[in-house]
Amino acid sequence: MAITRLGTERRRMSKIVIHNDTVYLCGQVAKNSDDGVDEQTHTMLEKVDDLLKQAGSDRKHILSATIYLKDMKYFSVMNEIWDAWVIEGFSPARACVEASLARPELLVEISVIAAVK
Repeated sequence: MAITRLGTERRRMSKIVIHNDTVYLCGQVAKNSDDGVDEQTHTMLEKVDDLLKQAGSDRKHILSATIYLKDMKYFSVMNEIWDAWVIEGFSPARACVEASLARPELLVEISVIAAVK
């Protein structure tokens, strides 16, 4: 069974891994880490959309999402944006946890598993 890796950087990670019609995305963060949690969430989800498209998938095919928040005080703001982004009837399994992220200015990160269309 073939494994396809896209966007591999410095042997550390691949942005996309596809195996058995399942897409795995590396953790995605905001385009601009100086923004507030609302804009960080928006641009993070835009990146997820772009990567899923590259992998032959879309948000209707997300199976699971794990969201990491720097502080749970951002939970309701992030959820408002998440709820508007998820397509009704296609809600994935999801977990949301508070975590220290790679850089102090990052407020939110997401890891996604999806099916190929």
